Amino acid sequence: MNKNINIQDWGLIAYKEAWDKQEALFAETVSIKLENRNELRTKNDEVVTNNFLIFCQHPHVYTLGKSGDKTNLLIPDSMMKEKDISYFPINRGGDITYHGPGQLVGYLIFDLDNFFTDIHKFLRYLEEAIILTLAEYNIKAGRIAGLTGVWLDLDHPAKSRKICAMGIRASRWVTMHGFALNINTDLSYYSYINPCGITDKAVTSMEKELGQEVSMEDVQEKLGSNLLSLFQ
Repeated sequence: MNKNINIQDWGLIAYKEAWDKQEALFAETVSIKLENRNELRTKNDEVVTNNFLIFCQHPHVYTLGKSGDKTNLLIPDSMMKEKDISYFPINRGGDITYHGPGQLVGYLIFDLDNFFTDIHKFLRYLEEAIILTLAEYNIKAGRIAGLTGVWLDLDHPAKSRKICAMGIRASRWVTMHGFALNINTDLSYYSYINPCGITDKAVTSMEKELGQEVSMEDVQEKLGSNLLSLFQ
């Protein structure tokens, strides 16, 4: 069992390149697990699997989860080309979301056999790390029952707004994909989609809530520390 987490910063990276790199780490981890099982190794002989927490930002892109509905993409292809926005149907859960500069994306390729085999608990830990990080900026956030992600103004449904979206894929207890926290994000790009398929809730950012630009590096450091504390 290996609870160590390898943190990497991929910087600003094209979505497809990051997806391919994730897939490679994911496939390598699954392969190690299959070899351990098929060769009937003892616990002492098993090859250890690694856990990766990857931070990055993407150029403008919309991604649609495997259970999503493309009608939630409201912008015509011609306008997407004009605005240089990419689009990818992908293999995570959830519906449509946006990634772009000023948004901190976290990808987690974790072998949950190293921690706990519970996908719902895994998602709650991700949400909790975001909630704890936002609290360090005096932003009170929480969860809405039945809706994955992190939200503000929970006590006023008409004002509730999402600040962090989440979606993962898991196979053989290995995860990939993760979360997208709006820090200094240009929120106008959300007007071209129904974010996560939801039409009656707004989207916000740390910059909008605080009225000033926020250091991406500081948020990344705090969030990484909170994730390590929760999982280790």
